[in-house]
Amino acid sequence: MTEKALRLGTRRSKLAMAQSGQVADAVSQVTGRPVELVEITTYGDTSREHLAQIGGTGVFVAALRDALLQGEVDFAVHSLKDLPTAQHEGLVVAAVPEREDPRDVVVARDARKLTDLPRGARIGTGAPRRMAQLNAYARTHGMEIETVPIRGNVDTRIGYVRGGELDAVVLAAAGLNRVGRIDEVTDFLSVDTVLPAPGQGALAIECTADNTQLVAALAELDDPFTRAAVTAERSLLAALEAGCSAPVGALADLLADGQIVKEMRLRGVVGTTDGSTLVQLSTTGPVPETHEAALALGRELATEMLAQGAAGLMGERAQ
Repeated sequence: MTEKALRLGTRRSKLAMAQSGQVADAVSQVTGRPVELVEITTYGDTSREHLAQIGGTGVFVAALRDALLQGEVDFAVHSLKDLPTAQHEGLVVAAVPEREDPRDVVVARDARKLTDLPRGARIGTGAPRRMAQLNAYARTHGMEIETVPIRGNVDTRIGYVRGGELDAVVLAAAGLNRVGRIDEVTDFLSVDTVLPAPGQGALAIECTADNTQLVAALAELDDPFTRAAVTAERSLLAALEAGCSAPVGALADLLADGQIVKEMRLRGVVGTTDGSTLVQLSTTGPVPETHEAALALGRELATEMLAQGAAGLMGERAQ
């Protein structure tokens, strides 16, 4: 008799289905059980409002978590940057698999790079974080750009460029990789130009804390370096008390000496969306060996950023 299939809860978007499909294959390999995808519609998928207005963090996650807690699915896959920073009672992130490319990318008309865009170019993005950094970059490099808030899936966003409504859009490299459209990218943005969202490019595999067998099986897909990095990034975000509607970018990367990883560097940025003011700092320390050490790295950098005036840049805090 074959074992019962594990049910993986996923959003319905093409990107969510693609990344869930990849995780399903991996889970099937470590558990020896078939995995079926269960499509769940979330508020973030059906709302036409801008993410900043509907509260940003959590709008894509709540329905999946409800399905987990009600036993409709066995585990769920989230884009880590969509997960609220607070731990959800009764649930556990059993695995953070190895991260995809965390960078942001440009898809522009005429195969242009960011620096080749025409004067007054209209650049679409749904993220205040990207707007803040793109506008700051433009200011310091004598460029004139207009950032335009957009929503929608990858097809919709790239469609604005193809249709001529926008000169360029900025998207996450990881998402385009997962849906097989990375060849449409016209420019990979250096993290020195635009720091990604905390957790960008990483996935979180979540299940109920009491399902100990599944927690143990999923743990085989965990990448400890990715987990340490995203824990530090999200700790920075939490300490800045910012939902994902606030323009916060963060990236932790490993500094290696040859093949030996020596240290972790955490960089953070927060700014006004017009790019007129940015607080950008970094800290380097030993690679965190524990969850607590990774949290501490993020908190320390956040404290320094707050001391430099970060809090005043984030506008009205969403309650």
